[in-house]
Amino acid sequence: MTNHPHALDALAAADAAELEAILLEICSSPRWAAAVAEAKPWSDRSTLLAANAAAMRSLTVADLHDAMAGHARIGKPKAGDATSEREQAGIHGVDQALLDELHEANAAYEAKFGHVFLICATGRTAATMLAALRERHPNDPAAEAEIVRGELRKINDIRINRLLDES
Repeated sequence: MTNHPHALDALAAADAAELEAILLEICSSPRWAAAVAEAKPWSDRSTLLAANAAAMRSLTVADLHDAMAGHARIGKPKAGDATSEREQAGIHGVDQALLDELHEANAAYEAKFGHVFLICATGRTAATMLAALRERHPNDPAAEAEIVRGELRKINDIRINRLLDES
């Protein structure tokens, strides 16, 4: 991946309110955004990605819920949200029966855990997301929270890289 120092410099030079808004677009946890902002200056892309990883490790379960609140239900990308649509591209053109299974499995997961099923959907098909949902449903809440933490870190890495590459 190419390093775009100008994009990183522009991000680092953003005022506090602008930086917070940009970071909250990546991850809707205010604690995560504050932790990443506090890690400035970022000398390069890998330093910013390391700040993401460190911030993710510091989040409480409540903070994880804040982060998940910014994500669409798997199988139902947010209408008009380019990021949501892109990340869930694997559901486009999928058979309705598979979508129905995905919706049922989502409902069961949400009833058990109290939040959306979160997975780094980039590059995944609807069938692989459904399989992962079913595989993770038996987890206990503590184990599932740690899996969610890892999935959020991967999603944030993708979003950070995209931001740096597009700027």
